[in-house]
This record gives sequence, C-alpha cells and structure tokens, in this order.
Amino acid sequence: MRRDEFEHVIAAAAEVSGEREIVVIGSQAILGSCAEPPAAMLFSMEVDVYPLNDPRKAEEIDGSLGDGSPFHGTYGYYAHGVGPETAIAPEGWGDRLVRVEIPPRVGQETGPIALCLEVHDLVLAKCVAGRDRDWEFAGDAIAAGLVAVEELLHRVADLPEPPADRGHVRKMLESLATRSR
Repeated sequence: MRRDEFEHVIAAAAEVSGEREIVVIGSQAILGSCAEPPAAMLFSMEVDVYPLNDPRKAEEIDGSLGDGSPFHGTYGYYAHGVGPETAIAPEGWGDRLVRVEIPPRVGQETGPIALCLEVHDLVLAKCVAGRDRDWEFAGDAIAAGLVAVEELLHRVADLPEPPADRGHVRKMLESLATRSR
C-alpha cells in the first residue's frame, strides 16, 4: 500500500464515521512511524482502523469501505473496521500512538488524523499474532533498523499474555535479531 492510498483510506473512514481521529492498528500503521518502509512491509491492501472516540463506528467503516465493498472494488484496497481489543500490544500502547495529520480533501477545512501504533508496539502486536507473515514483518523491521531490539525485548514484559507466550515472543525476537546481524 502506498502512502497516498493509506491517506485515502483514513480520509474515507473519517468521512463514513463522522469522526476525525482514526486509530490504525494493523501492519499499515508502519506508515505512521516510517515515511518509506521497505516494500515487503507494505504488502497488505487493508488498513485496520476504528474511530478513537466511538469504536463502535468501525462496523460502519467495515460495511462501507471493507473487503468486497464498492470502495474495495474501485480502488483495490480497503478499510477493515476493528475494535481496540484487536491490538494485543504492550501495556500503554494507546499513550504512544503516532499522530499523522492527513491533508484535507477538496471542500474540507481540516483533514482527518491517523493515530498509528508506534513501531515497537506494532511489531510486538504482530509477534503476538504469530502468523508466518507477522514474524516476517518483525524480521523486516529489525533488519531495516526501524526498531531497537533492546526496546522490543524490554516491552515484551508488558504484553498482556501468559508468561509462556511472552517467553516465546522473546526467544523468537532474539532469533530474528541474530539473523539480521
């Protein structure tokens, strides 16, 4: 997904929901912390979002802009309406969201605001999800120097997961860090 496509999805989500601040928690949140991430990190054509002040409106976003919608059919990318509980990220992640002001569209005085998971929180949320593509995303972030391994390892303790799962995440991150050297 390109930056202009990301901005288009955020603007459309804000318009559909009537909310200006849109939280981005999926892989495309990388665009909040990094202007030009490696292409391998931008493979997804969906942006996982919910309105900050009324997460219930994520259903409206999903219905209007989601997978299989006319928006998706027209542009080839889409918004996936989710809830705050979807992000299994380190404690305090909501306080570290990265604010991205989206340029206003024609006829608007102000543009919407994307509130993106901070890159370390994003990588750890992907690690908790634990799919192969999530580990690849984490490895790409480490290899590109977008995250500090020490900070990732520090935040593992703040994941709302059982100790055994946190231990698994720690071991996998250590392995990825060793491979990227």
